Amino acid sequence: MRLVLGGCAVLVAVLYGCRPTAPPHSGFTLLFLDRSPAASLGGLSWAPDPEHGRLLAFDRELRVVRQITNPRLATPMAVTPLGGTELLVTEHTGEGVVVDTIGDGRVVREWESPDVASLYAAGAGRVAATRSPYYVPQLSTPEPDSAPLIRMLDTLGRPIGRLATIRRPATPLLDYVVNAGAVAVGPDGAVYYAPLVRDEIRKYTPAGQLTWTAKRGLFPAGSEPDPEFLPAKGADLRLKKALVNVALALGPPPEGRGGRLYALGSDDSAATRLRVDVLDPATGAILATRHLGARETAVAVDASGVLAVFDADSLVARADGAAPSTREAFGPALALPDLAGDTVRLAAFRGRVTLVNFWASWCDPCREEFPHMAELYREFDRKDFEIAGVSDDLDSGPMLAFVRKYRPPFPILVGGGRMKQLYHYRGLPYSVLLDRQGRVIERIFGFGGAEEFRRLRQTIANEVRAP
Repeated sequence: MRLVLGGCAVLVAVLYGCRPTAPPHSGFTLLFLDRSPAASLGGLSWAPDPEHGRLLAFDRELRVVRQITNPRLATPMAVTPLGGTELLVTEHTGEGVVVDTIGDGRVVREWESPDVASLYAAGAGRVAATRSPYYVPQLSTPEPDSAPLIRMLDTLGRPIGRLATIRRPATPLLDYVVNAGAVAVGPDGAVYYAPLVRDEIRKYTPAGQLTWTAKRGLFPAGSEPDPEFLPAKGADLRLKKALVNVALALGPPPEGRGGRLYALGSDDSAATRLRVDVLDPATGAILATRHLGARETAVAVDASGVLAVFDADSLVARADGAAPSTREAFGPALALPDLAGDTVRLAAFRGRVTLVNFWASWCDPCREEFPHMAELYREFDRKDFEIAGVSDDLDSGPMLAFVRKYRPPFPILVGGGRMKQLYHYRGLPYSVLLDRQGRVIERIFGFGGAEEFRRLRQTIANEVRAP
């Protein structure tokens, strides 16, 4: 799940006009990293790195200069500025998480998704929430015709209004698929919306009036398909849909011009080939289009309006070569009973690299993960490495049945259903790797399979060898 991918950066510039040469770019502002919108705040470009559960800050040369991790940032998918120092982060599961970028990047508040999963954009002191294009259930309970397309929230995540109404699909139960979409909010409060599976981009005034609708011309007039079910293959539900829009971002105005709206979309129905369309926010006119290559997965713009595309994996990999940030102490202090009822304090493991793993008997990925952890535990000497498996079961019966089945060789501690409240993780399994001084090396969200454990094994080996 957390892979550090290498590769050489690819840079291609596209000019808006027919200027013979481009002036010095004077630094870049990141618009999209992979398939997520970035945000400009405090002179830096901030972007989510969902594979590593963190936020990255890039300077004008697109060098990583800051990282923010937090248990509440499990799989961040989008960021948007919220005030002078705060970022509103969209989690994969739709929670809104507000992070203060000053200091250590503490989480100042969060809220639950108003939909199955929501995507957030902020501007003019309010937040727009759409059905997330990053987590789209194939089936959903039909919504009433009057259901809002876009929910408006205040900066505390409380509902304050609604814009437009949903589009009813031709096939029942596909309401969520049809109405999921990207969103951006301008400094004047205008809302830009781009449905995931339809060739259109819309602009709404703050009061909700439709200002314009732009189309790329991907389908001949009257032939744009609606999602529909395909014949099932076994137990697998199959859906035919054309993925069109992926993300929206409002960019800085080029010198002497107004701002621009950037739409990251698809050139093919499966969104394997991407494109960026540059729109005039005032009229919806498409000013330029850039078709991206396979490795061109990060998009930036300079002060003169020149687009540049990069290999996103290379940009992210630089984060691990950047100057390391000070490791934070793990907390709150852990002191829990083991299966025999004796209190075990995490401080007792000080001097050893330690993996603290939170799990529960009802967690399917935890069942898959336990054999890998047992194998990992046996590969290192106890003077160098330890695992503390912390059950978050409320009922001891299923927990003990789980332990009897998997027979973990490492200590099991009883959390009694209170761990999520204490450690604020998003879901299970959740692990924290600690160095010999009890400081956080990395956080691991979910179960990433054998490849994740190969990488984790190397990280532990390197840490064990460290002086």
